[in-house]
Amino acid sequence: MSNNLNNAGIADFDWEAYEKGDSLSNKSVEELTASYDKTLNSVNANEVVKGTVTGINKREVIVNIGYKSEGVIAASEFRYNPDLKVGDEVEVYIESQENKAGQLVLSHKKARVSTSWARVNEALENKEIITGFVKCRTKGGMIVDVFGIEAFLPGSQIDVKPIRDYDVFVNKTMEFKVVKINSEYKNVVVSHKVLIEAELEEKKKEIMSQLQKGQIVEGEVKNITSYGVFIDLGGVDGLIHITDLSWGRVNDPKEVVEIGQKLRVVILDFDDEKKRIALGLKQLTPHPWDSLDANLQPGDKVQGKVVVMTDYGAFVEIAPGVEGLIHVSEMSWSQHVRSAQDLLHVGDTVEAVILTLDRAERKMSLGLKQLKEDPWETILDKYPVDSVHQAKVRNFTNFGVFVEIEDGVEGLVHISDLSWTKKIKHPSEFTQIGAELQVKVLEVDKENRRLSLGVKQLEDNPWNAIEEKYTVGSVHEGTILEMIDKGAVIKLEEGVEGFATPKHLTKEDGSQPKAGDTLEFKVIEFNKEQRRIILSHSRTFEDAAKAEARKEAAAKKAARRTEKKAEETVQMPTLEKTTLGDLDALAALRDKLAAAPAAEKKAAAPKKAAEAEAPAAEEEAEAPAKETKAKK
Repeated sequence: MSNNLNNAGIADFDWEAYEKGDSLSNKSVEELTASYDKTLNSVNANEVVKGTVTGINKREVIVNIGYKSEGVIAASEFRYNPDLKVGDEVEVYIESQENKAGQLVLSHKKARVSTSWARVNEALENKEIITGFVKCRTKGGMIVDVFGIEAFLPGSQIDVKPIRDYDVFVNKTMEFKVVKINSEYKNVVVSHKVLIEAELEEKKKEIMSQLQKGQIVEGEVKNITSYGVFIDLGGVDGLIHITDLSWGRVNDPKEVVEIGQKLRVVILDFDDEKKRIALGLKQLTPHPWDSLDANLQPGDKVQGKVVVMTDYGAFVEIAPGVEGLIHVSEMSWSQHVRSAQDLLHVGDTVEAVILTLDRAERKMSLGLKQLKEDPWETILDKYPVDSVHQAKVRNFTNFGVFVEIEDGVEGLVHISDLSWTKKIKHPSEFTQIGAELQVKVLEVDKENRRLSLGVKQLEDNPWNAIEEKYTVGSVHEGTILEMIDKGAVIKLEEGVEGFATPKHLTKEDGSQPKAGDTLEFKVIEFNKEQRRIILSHSRTFEDAAKAEARKEAAAKKAARRTEKKAEETVQMPTLEKTTLGDLDALAALRDKLAAAPAAEKKAAAPKKAAEAEAPAAEEEAEAPAKETKAKK
């Protein structure tokens, strides 16, 4: 058969033309070129076509697209596909039919980019698993070549486990799923973690179906948080809460376990729907309360370490997992302790007395103050009535000062027992918190743990001497300390204070004084029991004027009495004998008496006015005494 073909070829061959040197027979060069071109694919620049890989070396990949020449593409454009081999069909982009060297110019990368967005969107829509090439690291993750597009792989989406070294993934080809596309900004986000999670999910279902409460399993510490430890049970995670790590108090799980540690744990509970598994570590050992010394009882002394502090008390661990509470009220006999932090701190080693012990409820209460003698047991011996002691001011109230003589022994100094002479509105005017104060015991109430104390009782009552000096009606110099709505507080000698109402403050010229003015004051009321002195400045000049008026009235009254006696003497003469001379005398007397009524009438007017004024002056002079009597 081959001979026939050869013979046919020879028969068709134009030997004559060959002899003449024309090997193209009777066909022209143009015809032959046109005929050859018909056997080639028609290609145009800027098109995407498919080609076959015909050769591969370290630097280049040779691709045949059926054109008169093959294209050469840089091997770096195929890094995403390390399994590329001769004979594989690939898409290429025709950049130019030929360059200066007559070479076909192709690009695989541009071919991928031109169709990549359609393929990426298709992969997202179909939840397709795609292949990508990890090019390099970037802030927060990795850059991945997907269909020629640079996609972002967040660090959190690389694996289900925390990644410590990102560089191990560079230049690796991995499988991904497209999880997000932002067409406006041409951003693509991919994830490798979702593929792992899908596998784990199937594995979890299998493991969860085999779990049982109380089952003891082995796992590896995967992660440690402030609230507990995550254990990998071979594809599914369980959590040991911090309270289930140890029977004792655990402040930080890292004190008990470490990453990568193998542990045997017990399954406490699990939730099929939420895939949550609660694990326990302490449950593998007996409860410490069960092994607590059976001989311990209330009243015994124990030693322990403060593990937790609260405002109301301190928890002391006397054995791992066995704690007792020292309430703040059991820390000191002193009533001044307001917070447990005032006396104890976490980490302190303390000795205490067992107050109550409930093994069934696993509760214990402890006390510190019971290690010392109760000071109130011997209070009558140490602090008898009238004894004097040094105390420290602890607190103020509106009605007095609370002082502490020693730990657990406090007393009250009533505001009325601070000073004999000063009017104290608030204890802060007399002393201050933390100050030392000497006090005298006035009363002891052992049953109710109360001491009544006094400060003024350290001195003799000065009101005995004050009573003799500041008698009603006496006048003294005083300085106005302050003006208030009801009057003024006036400072007298010996530190004594008096009070004057507004009407008794008016000056002789009608004006009102002000704080700091020094004036003369008259005592108009004195009350020793209430330590009250009522003063008046206006009385110092009003009473003098009234006294002068009374003196003038008395003088006029005396003169009128004398004149009246003289008239009576004239009107009653002894008429033993009447002579002519006597008659002349009587006539003269008659004329005189006739003229007297007119003169007497004229003189009577001022006398009557004086008589009318005298009772008024007497009444005004008696007013202070009446006022004092009424107030008493």
